[in-house]
Amino acid sequence: MDRRMLAIGAVVVVCVVALLMTSTKRTVPPRRGPVLSGSVYNPYPLGILPPDLNSEIDRVEREVDVIEDRALARWHGLQPPILTGQPPVLRDIGTEAVETLGELMLFDKNISTNRNQACASCHMPYVGFGGPIPSVNLTISAFPGSVHTRAGKRTPQRHPYSPFFPVLQYNQAQGQFFGGNFFDSRATGYLLRIPDAEQAQGPPVDTQEMGLPDTACIAFRLSQAVYRPLFEEVWGKGSFEINFPRETEQICATPGGAAVFGGSTTSIPLSAADRTRANTVYDRWAQSIDAYEQSAQVSAFSSKFDAFLAGKYKLTPEEMAGFKLFDGKGNCNSCHLDGRGTTLKLNQTDTSSAAMVNPLFTCFGSANEGLPLNPRDSFYYETTPDAYGFTANPYGFGYRDLGLGTFLRSGFGSGPNPNMNWKQYAPAADGQMQVSSARDVAMTPPQCPTTEAPGPYFQKAFFHNGYIKSLKQLVHFYNTRDKYAYPVTSGHCPKGTTEKVDCWPTPEVRNNIDMTSGNLGLTDKEEDEMVAFLQTLSDGFTRPYRNNDTYTGACMRGGSAATQGNELLIPTPPLPPCASAICGVTPVPKPPIP
Repeated sequence: MDRRMLAIGAVVVVCVVALLMTSTKRTVPPRRGPVLSGSVYNPYPLGILPPDLNSEIDRVEREVDVIEDRALARWHGLQPPILTGQPPVLRDIGTEAVETLGELMLFDKNISTNRNQACASCHMPYVGFGGPIPSVNLTISAFPGSVHTRAGKRTPQRHPYSPFFPVLQYNQAQGQFFGGNFFDSRATGYLLRIPDAEQAQGPPVDTQEMGLPDTACIAFRLSQAVYRPLFEEVWGKGSFEINFPRETEQICATPGGAAVFGGSTTSIPLSAADRTRANTVYDRWAQSIDAYEQSAQVSAFSSKFDAFLAGKYKLTPEEMAGFKLFDGKGNCNSCHLDGRGTTLKLNQTDTSSAAMVNPLFTCFGSANEGLPLNPRDSFYYETTPDAYGFTANPYGFGYRDLGLGTFLRSGFGSGPNPNMNWKQYAPAADGQMQVSSARDVAMTPPQCPTTEAPGPYFQKAFFHNGYIKSLKQLVHFYNTRDKYAYPVTSGHCPKGTTEKVDCWPTPEVRNNIDMTSGNLGLTDKEEDEMVAFLQTLSDGFTRPYRNNDTYTGACMRGGSAATQGNELLIPTPPLPPCASAICGVTPVPKPPIP
C-alpha cells in the first residue's frame, strides 16, 4: 500500500465516529438530538439547526427508498429489449428504459460517499422536486450533505422544466446571459450541449452534497448497482470495462475535499483509457437523469393552467384576476413568460390567445432581485476545518453570493468558467441568479394543500437563499421591496416595523438590481389573487403527479402567510467587508461591494 493510502487509512480511523454517524447502515444507536450534536465536529452555533433534523433526514431516506423500489419494479416490468434499426434503437421500450434508468439513478443513495444520500434527498416529487424538509426550509435553507456536518449555501432548485433551458450564451444585443442550469448558470452545457445533464454531474462530487472525491467514483458505484444490466442495455455491454484499483472503495468512502487528497480531483489512479471510459459513464449518468427530468413524470404540463389553455378548465374569478395581474400590474410576465403579451399600459387589455400552449414561465435569463442576506444560511458557519481537514467557507460572513458574477470569474463557491470571453461581463452580472420557471412553485403534498399559513401547509423556502418563506411574502417582496427599504440587515428592522411586511433589509448585493419590480402598487387583495394564480401552475391537475403521494411527514398550522417564519428570524451579526477572494477578483465589482 502506498503512502497516499496509508494516509487515507489514518483519516478513516480518526474519523470513524463521524462516518458511523452518517452511514445508513448504523452500528451505533440512532441519534436523538440535532443531527450534529454528538459529532466530533459541529460548526453551527446553538439554535441554527432545526431540532428535528435527525428524524427528518431519516424520513426522507425512507421515502427515497419507496420511490427507488417503485422504479425497480418499473424496470422489471419492461419488455425484453430488441435492439434494431440503423442507427440501432431499443425498439418500443427505448424511451421508457432510459427514463427509468434516470429515475433509478436519481433515487439511488449509493451514489454518495457514505451511501446515505441520493440526488432526490434534496429534491422530492411532492414539492416539485424541491427541498423536502419543512424545518430545513424554515431555518438553514440549504440541506445537509452525505457528510451531515456539511451543508450547501443555496436552496435546492426545482427539477421540473429545467431540461428545457438552452446552452448558456451571451446575447450581445441584449447585453445579457441566457440559459445554463443552477442558480448561477454554471452548468453551461458547453460540452454535453444539455445544461440539465451537466447540472446532474455537479451534486455527486460537490463537497457539500453527495461528496464523492472523484467523478470515477460514480462509474465505480454504478458498476455495483443492482440496475447495472439496465445501464448496459441502454448504453452498451462494455460500459464498465474499467480496471479499478483495489483501493477504489476506500477512496470513494472518503469525502471530497479531504486533506489527504491534496487538492487532487482525480484521486483514483486510472490509466488514460480507463479514465476516458469512466468519464463516458459519467456523461451517460447525466444524460439518463436528464431524460427522466425531461419526461412527463417530472416536467408534466398537467396543471390547471395547462387545462385552461386547452379549454378544459375555467379559472375562478380570483385565479383569473391573478392571471391578469401576472401579465399586467405585477409585471411577472416580463421574466416568467407565459406565452402572452405583458399589458402594462393604462386601460390596456390583452384579448389575444396564447402564442405558446406549453409556456415555461421563464425567460431563461438571470436577475438580481435584491434579496437581503439570510443569516440563517448554514454556509456562513462552516468556517473551521472538519474531521477531514476540509473548510467549506473560510470567509464566514465575509462571503457574498454574487451568483452569475462569481461564476464568470471562476470564483469561490461556484465553478470554472469554460469561456474566457465571458469574464469581462462579470461586473454587470454580479448578484444575478437564474430566473427559474414559476411552474410548480406552489406544489405541495396532497395532505398539505398549500404553502401558505395558517394551513395546513407545507413550509417551503423561496429564492436562492431561502429568505422568503411563503408565496404571499414573495409577491409582497416584489410589490414593496423599494417602498419599505431600510438600511439595516435582517433581524434589525426598526421598532414599530415588521420584517417582510413593512421593512425590507438592504440587499446582499446592491449592484445590478432589477428595477422592473420593487414598487408595483398592488393592494393586499391583489397580492392574494396573484398567489391564487401561481397555485394554478402546480402539476397534477389533469392527471396524478407520479410519486406525489410519498410524503410521510406532518403539515404545519397557524400563523399568517405575511409573517410566516418570522418567529425564527435571528439578528445578522456585524458584517465584515466582502472577502477579497470574492469581491476583489478581476474584473472587480462596480461599485465595490461592502
